[in-house]
Amino acid sequence: MPPPLTAPPTKRSGASPPDPATGSPEPTPGKKRLLATLPGLLLTCAVLGVLLVVSVVVAIGLGAAVVTPGETAHYLWAALTGGTIRADEVTTYQIIWQIRTPRVLLAALVGAGLSAIGVAVQAMVRNALADPFVLGVSSGASVGAVTVTVTGGLAALGIYAVSAGAFLGALAASVLVYVASARRGALSPLRLVLTGVALSFGFQALMSVIVYLAPDSEATSTVLHWTLGGFGAATWGVLPLVTAVVVVGMVVLHRHARALDLLALGDETATSLGIDPDRHRKALLLLVSLVTGVLVSVSGAIAFVGLVLPHLVRMVVGATHARVLTVAPLAGAVFMVWVDLVSRTLAAPRELPLGVITALVGVPVFITLMRRNGYVFGGR
Repeated sequence: MPPPLTAPPTKRSGASPPDPATGSPEPTPGKKRLLATLPGLLLTCAVLGVLLVVSVVVAIGLGAAVVTPGETAHYLWAALTGGTIRADEVTTYQIIWQIRTPRVLLAALVGAGLSAIGVAVQAMVRNALADPFVLGVSSGASVGAVTVTVTGGLAALGIYAVSAGAFLGALAASVLVYVASARRGALSPLRLVLTGVALSFGFQALMSVIVYLAPDSEATSTVLHWTLGGFGAATWGVLPLVTAVVVVGMVVLHRHARALDLLALGDETATSLGIDPDRHRKALLLLVSLVTGVLVSVSGAIAFVGLVLPHLVRMVVGATHARVLTVAPLAGAVFMVWVDLVSRTLAAPRELPLGVITALVGVPVFITLMRRNGYVFGGR
């Protein structure tokens, strides 16, 4: 009897095939066995969690007045527990608790939110180059902020007028994107991207005209700095709203993790596996618009965080969205805390816009990702 026919062994490459939607490669077999398991995922989250706590304490202590980590922890503990401090420590305590702590915490929240939303946008539009601002939300928020700053509108809201204008601009941009891209009630990924990009250019042109015609040069300088991002206006008053929005957004995205996996494979595959792509895409568009609008209203437009961080996380834990949405917010929070620290210490006493630093970091990282073997963006 002849021996049974067997298929010839196949040659295994060093990396698994890329995710069809984003081009992000799955981890190599060794890494996949370690990190794609629940213990590996928990270990990754634990390491990032510890790194985040350490980063927050260090960032709070560094600045024009340097405070050691031990003293920083002492002041934070006193503030949280109602402890006492010496009279000669009051000034340093006020700097730590009233100025730096809300700023660093806001940076962590914005970094976490932008990273999570970036994951959702890339799957929703099936585009590896997408980020939270590809839908024109950021540009719309910029127009709202510029309009309020130049015209003095919403003056009744006081220091929150610019943030409120930015949020309203973001919502208006989202409505325009939906109306312009929807066809017979359906939202296609390509139409969303093209409409968002087109409206972004339109909003940027409108913002440039408003800034050019503005009679107040100081207002113009403030607007330009705001549109590049910054946490200089962070207060304890904005943290509850941002915290609630980011937490709710991440919880909702986790509930849509399986839908994101299927949307990344294409509408036909998603429909055959039992989900309605249009219904999920509309819900995700609403969520992305609301979260991005809130984040932009308190921090300005910060590029590359929602674009690069999701890809880096996928390279470590794989393309399954349940894993990526668990790790990406922690990674984004750590990254943004250090970016903010660099922005206020590198050229002290002047403060660099966050968008400049994230671009300087994000551009080379993204180019490196594109040149990696096995990393494919929509094909060869």
